[in-house]
Amino acid sequence: MFYRMGDFYELFYEDAKRAASLLDITLTARGQSAGKSIPMAGIPFHSAEGYLARLVKLGESVVICEQIGDPATSKGPVERQVVRIITPGTVSDEALLDERRDNLLTAVLGDEKLFGLAVLDITSGRFSVQEIKGWEALLAELERLNPAELMIPDDWPQNLPLEKRRGVRRRAPWEFDRDTAFKGLCQQFGTQDLKGFGCERLTLAIGAAGCLLTYAKDTQRTALPHLRNLRHERLDDTVILDGASRRNLELDTNLSGGRDNTLQSVMDRCQTAMGSRLLTRWLNRPLRDRAVLEARQDSITCLLEHYRFENIQPLLKDIGDIERILARIGLRNARPRDLARLRDALAALPGLQVTMQGLVATHLNDLASSIRTYPEMADLLARAIIDNPPAVIRDGGVLKRGYDPELDELQSLSENAGQFLMDLEAREKVRTGLANLKVGYNRIHGYFIELPRVQAAQAPADYIRRQTLKGAERFITPELKAFEDKALSAKSRALTREKALYEQLLDMLIEQLAPLQETAGALAELDVLSNLAERALNLDLNRPRFTEEPCLRIEQGRHPVVEQVLETPFVANDLALDNETRMLIITGPNMGGKSTYMRQTALIVLLAQIGSFVPATTCELSLVDRIFTRIGSSDDLAGGRSTFMVEMSETANILHNASDRSLVLMDEVGRGTSTFDGLSLAWSAAEHLAKLRAYTLFATHYFELTVLPENEPVVANVHLSATEHNERIVFLHHVLPGPASRSYGLAVAQLAGVPDEVIQRARNHLMRLEATSLSHDLPKQQPGPRTAMMPMQTDLFANVPHPILEDLAQINPDELTPRAALELLYNLKARL
Repeated sequence: MFYRMGDFYELFYEDAKRAASLLDITLTARGQSAGKSIPMAGIPFHSAEGYLARLVKLGESVVICEQIGDPATSKGPVERQVVRIITPGTVSDEALLDERRDNLLTAVLGDEKLFGLAVLDITSGRFSVQEIKGWEALLAELERLNPAELMIPDDWPQNLPLEKRRGVRRRAPWEFDRDTAFKGLCQQFGTQDLKGFGCERLTLAIGAAGCLLTYAKDTQRTALPHLRNLRHERLDDTVILDGASRRNLELDTNLSGGRDNTLQSVMDRCQTAMGSRLLTRWLNRPLRDRAVLEARQDSITCLLEHYRFENIQPLLKDIGDIERILARIGLRNARPRDLARLRDALAALPGLQVTMQGLVATHLNDLASSIRTYPEMADLLARAIIDNPPAVIRDGGVLKRGYDPELDELQSLSENAGQFLMDLEAREKVRTGLANLKVGYNRIHGYFIELPRVQAAQAPADYIRRQTLKGAERFITPELKAFEDKALSAKSRALTREKALYEQLLDMLIEQLAPLQETAGALAELDVLSNLAERALNLDLNRPRFTEEPCLRIEQGRHPVVEQVLETPFVANDLALDNETRMLIITGPNMGGKSTYMRQTALIVLLAQIGSFVPATTCELSLVDRIFTRIGSSDDLAGGRSTFMVEMSETANILHNASDRSLVLMDEVGRGTSTFDGLSLAWSAAEHLAKLRAYTLFATHYFELTVLPENEPVVANVHLSATEHNERIVFLHHVLPGPASRSYGLAVAQLAGVPDEVIQRARNHLMRLEATSLSHDLPKQQPGPRTAMMPMQTDLFANVPHPILEDLAQINPDELTPRAALELLYNLKARL
């Protein structure tokens, strides 16, 4: 709790100890309780924002307890009241938020069969609900949303899977009551029921939404007029990505947890923060609605014609993040600079309207009709707010001269005090003949006339002693006292008047909140579409074509992120999957580009299904329902799962949930266990995916899998090319038909800097192993002829039986004559 005491927020007891540790501030003590000193820590009131930001980032919640009484009129302690509760999921202050990321509050209700999920972004007013089947789908959706806080009922069991997430808070079960939630939501939206939002059949999700609404009201301590509707989202409308796939594809967070070299970092050149946030939502939630996607494509095509986006983007930059500004206005905590930015944004809208005239794309015309102009509001803010207002309204100085005559008069009286005092001092010096006389002011004693102590006895009779100092005496006169009463009350009244006018201004803006929010949403989408047009031009992206025929055909596809990092030209490659070919077995050396080829395919599909152009010469595809990736190795030590267990869990998820509309990337399945175990698992997983007819890219070092096309007609072999020169590997990165001829493992190890003596010793081991490896046929469940280029890989943990040992196992020594035994011994010696 931040407890306001004068110019400081003070913290006491355990709060003080915790804050001192988290914020690195001094821990002191004040007074005593039960014979012990009371721990205390404090932060300056004027710099509280920075400390709040640090606490919120650490996941703490802060109660703000302000002085609401007047210290001048209060008897005893000044009255205080909790004015706000700041939590990680409900912050709206600009300084406490990441402007490029959504800050979400979520609630979950239900059981393992069906969950209701509600999502609230208090900084924009977006409020949505959905119902989800099963833990797996729920955890994947929470991974996508990455909420700052997650509410669950207090009567749920402990140690649930989602409790590993940050910001999980247990709330009283009655806060999730469906009937109470229904009434609260209808009251919030001013409706009789929720049918207009398509939510009438939802039960669990409505209960979760009611919990969020209650929590938001409790923390904000004000009405929430910017929450105006509820959106029903459906997983079936989107391309589903599980948590592992999101991490592997590095959509907006790289594998190290940063933002560099992600798809979002390459695709985001939006002019506004609200546009960046919308683009990130699109990337994390690709769509399966062909009409919406083609409307976005038409818009990008239109913006590329005559480089129209170049005229629109500078105007968008002037508009800024009005989405969050409007939310702060709704919450009544908008600051003067928020209103100044809104004023500048409204002033830019007419120019944007003119620029958008003549756009032929239907979707752009719809956006243009939503981006209305607000001349009356723009004029009001232009008359009211000074050009560069202060950060806060606390000390006034926000409203322009001429906006309110009463305020002008009070301010004039206060501001002319300086001239009055100078005139008074000059008059009094002449009247008294005392050249050292001074007229001054301080906050404690008010106005005074000061004389050196040696001249104090010469003060006129109408001078009334006010204060005695070490070397001077201070006096007041009836004239100065009258002025003081007038001037000081004018300053106080002017500040009170200005704050009241500021509140009136917020009231007027809140009345127009609905159309303004609609305009902000349209501006954000226009920003994203203009950005995608700019990216299409500068990154050489082309329009993909959607078909009803099941297929995924890419010509000269490129990885959008790797291409930007490479200093050398990126090697583009083709891909062709259709009804006849559903799976590619990809072989080739490590570092040869298998993972890049697979990931670029997923990113091209994902970009196509947000409506963007893609990094390929041509792309033709049918809509996919899911994108799965099983790439890389990592363990889950906290969850008690090994690397191989994680790998198998992800593989199980894919095999259970993939369909003939899914895109599946499988990279090196089975490498975490012994060779024969891993080979068997990889083989059977590939066969299962072939039967599911999922679009599959299956990269492997198990050359045995290259015989799959002989029994599975939907499977084909491709390989990444490489060659050796002077015992050094050269990666060509071209995808060619057929299997690879060898693995080049030792060459890659040498490239990585493994010592030469280790490489040489490995070559000797390799020669010996290849010479002694079995050459018998594969097991019957793995049909297909062996070839010279496919040496049998030995099990790392089990010895391969030697042929002589196998023969000896069949012999009964008791049945051998001495001569037969001697011949057998010579025969074995010869074979060895």
